[in-house]
This record gives sequence, C-alpha cells and structure tokens, in this order.
Amino acid sequence: MVGSMNEEQTQESRRADPDRKSRIIDACLDVIAERGVAGTSHRVVAAAAHVPLGSMTYHFRGMADLLHQAFDRYAQQCIDRFDERMAAVPAGDKAAACEAIARHVEGDLVSTQRDLVINLEFYTIAARDPAYRDIAERWMAASRAQLERFFDKPTAALLDAMVEGLTLHRALGTHAEAHDPQVVRDGIRRVAGL
Repeated sequence: MVGSMNEEQTQESRRADPDRKSRIIDACLDVIAERGVAGTSHRVVAAAAHVPLGSMTYHFRGMADLLHQAFDRYAQQCIDRFDERMAAVPAGDKAAACEAIARHVEGDLVSTQRDLVINLEFYTIAARDPAYRDIAERWMAASRAQLERFFDKPTAALLDAMVEGLTLHRALGTHAEAHDPQVVRDGIRRVAGL
C-alpha cells in the first residue's frame, strides 16, 4: 500500500509539472553553454532545472539521450530562425535572399556567447559520435531547402557552407573582413552569381 501511495504522489507531481521535461532540456543547453558537454551530468542538469535527480532517468534513457534531445532542440531553434527570415523574402528575389542570408550571419547565428559554445560543442560531439549526425544532417538539409527556393542545388550547398564558415570566422576570428557587412554581402553575392 505504501508503494502505491508513493507512485500516486509521483504521478501527481508529474501532472502538476507538465513542462518538466522541456525545462530539463533547456537547463541542459544552459549547462552545456557554461561547462561544455564534458561538464554536463544528470546531477548538474537536475540542479540547474530545479528538479529531483530521479526526473532525469524518468524522462531520458541516459545522458546520451538527454544530450541528443538538447542538441536537437537547439538545432530546431536555429532552423526556425532561418526559416522565419527566409520566409519574408519574396519568391524568386535572389538579391533579397542574399541580403537575408547576410542578416542571418550577422544576427541570428552565434549572436551570444551561449549560442557560440553550444554550436561548437555540437560540432565537436557530432564529429566524434555518429549518433548525433542525424541532427547535423537535418539542420543542413533544412538550410539547403530554404536556399534552394532561390538558388540551384550546388549554389545552395556552397552558400550553406559559406554561412557556416562566416559564422565561425565572425565568432572566433579577428579578421576584419568577416565582420565587414559589405565584404560579407559581396561574398554572398559572388557565390550566388549576382
């Protein structure tokens, strides 16, 4: 009887906190940004999310599952930002698409230290562990799909690679060219053939 009472209390607690899993995923991203993947553990994430440690094993099959879901959420947020920006571009307007790409590089990607660290931690884990490559593939496919609304497949692939490179150069480099709005726009137009 005592066991079923504890089970009922646990189920009631979960019903009273329906956003717990989502909060844990968000906390995981915050911990990754602060400590990196190597410093991320169930205990640290649970503390950051203000949930009992048992919530971690209830909602996730292990640390790899939590990390996968956290990076998947981050990738989806980036996909959504780019989709929103490109949706505002009139169909067929390549010049406006180039401008939207430049604004995406300048403001949407790694605009904060948190985003920079999460992005780099994702690249690192995806390079080391093939289990995370599905997220990278989905993210790249979504970016290319938006770009292919305006450009042929090879150009879209090159532009996508340029966006990734510019993002890293802007975040980590001191080269003035990567931070010069005119140089960025000229480069994007050159790759786009305009």
